[in-house]
Amino acid sequence: MFKNGPEYEERLARPFVPPTITLKQLHDAVPKHLLQKDPLRSTGYVLRDVFFCILFFGFGASIEPLVTTSFGGYVPLTSPWQPPLARATLWVVYWHWQGIAFASLFCIAHELGHGTLYRSWWANNILGFLLDTFILAPFFAWKASHNAHHKAVNSIERDENYVPHLRGHFNLPPKERATTADYTEVLEETPLFTMIRMFVMQAMGWWLYLTCNMLGSKMYPRGTNHFSPFSPLFKKEQRLGIFISDVGLIGMMSLLYLFARTYGWAAFVTYYFVPYVLCNHWIVMITFLHHSDPTIPHYRKEEWSFLRGAAATVDRPTLGWVGRFFFHNVAHDHVAHHFFSHVPFYNQPAVTEAIKGVLGENYNYDSTNTFYALYRSFTECVFIEEEGAIVFYKNKYGIAVREVAEKAVAAIKESGWDQEVQDNLPASQSQLGSD
Repeated sequence: MFKNGPEYEERLARPFVPPTITLKQLHDAVPKHLLQKDPLRSTGYVLRDVFFCILFFGFGASIEPLVTTSFGGYVPLTSPWQPPLARATLWVVYWHWQGIAFASLFCIAHELGHGTLYRSWWANNILGFLLDTFILAPFFAWKASHNAHHKAVNSIERDENYVPHLRGHFNLPPKERATTADYTEVLEETPLFTMIRMFVMQAMGWWLYLTCNMLGSKMYPRGTNHFSPFSPLFKKEQRLGIFISDVGLIGMMSLLYLFARTYGWAAFVTYYFVPYVLCNHWIVMITFLHHSDPTIPHYRKEEWSFLRGAAATVDRPTLGWVGRFFFHNVAHDHVAHHFFSHVPFYNQPAVTEAIKGVLGENYNYDSTNTFYALYRSFTECVFIEEEGAIVFYKNKYGIAVREVAEKAVAAIKESGWDQEVQDNLPASQSQLGSD
């Protein structure tokens, strides 16, 4: 369970050569019917997510009656310790599944933010706004920064989130002079402190990103956030949407406050807050692992292209069928999503199969247990170097576990590789980073 998947080990053993295929080759490989939206099917998925969220709320409301009646007399709870244990077990079950259900709302709103479920702008955005607002996510704000991420994915200079720290962030000496003692002094920490940092990222990372731009783009000044309509994250024409997102959040928080005043703060914590924190955990876990991996490159502008950036992500079988069902393929088919962000999620598995052969060894999959992969990336993806056109994360010992095939990269450049040629698409196919 806690070991690297064979696909990960294979990438470790293979020096990295950036893809030279063209975006047109990828688009030509995908049957055109997979690009079409099915509004009726889309509505079914939206209703399904809402149904399960309501169902789990109903389960939570039934916990106390079930315990006090000994499950209707079918499971006698005669010993003093049995009712508290049964109650605690049922609440843990509720929190787990409702946290996943909340995350499903985020994932379906993510699809609506890309405009993939309906042909109507109003349908996509109104539904996305309502679903995201329920889980206190600023729909229009995150939509803006997320679509910007799609247009500059894994570009060190221009990407919007999970941008790697540079060597200078830790005040490390230059790599030519750095010793083991230098790395140990700055980066060594106890396992307990590592777990505390991971807990903070999983429980609070989403809000740290929204409020402080934590691990966001380095090109923005201090104080950048997702709530000010005048934040440098947003264009002038996006400001009204940011304001609407803020109003929605204030309204939802007001409703939650009224709920707590009416039914008690304990009810608010048990029914909403704990699942909400777990939802944030799933959001951070999934998005962090999309692009934070010791075997996946980041590019500087001289080697970056949309195709290369989009290929620099990993498909993971997060939670198996549960992840496919509730998270709408967001982890299972993320490579395809970055190439075809305008395609409905329910067509992405077929898109993945269509492009695998074209990408070849540049298709990235990792069957490593997702929780172990989270720990691995958290502890090994520490920083990147200040220079280098193609770079990999280095760990706390200053070591990158994968190397660049420099001779192959030089040969590709000598052969006339060109970013614009690689990314060129006919107007009828072009929807790079589409909103």
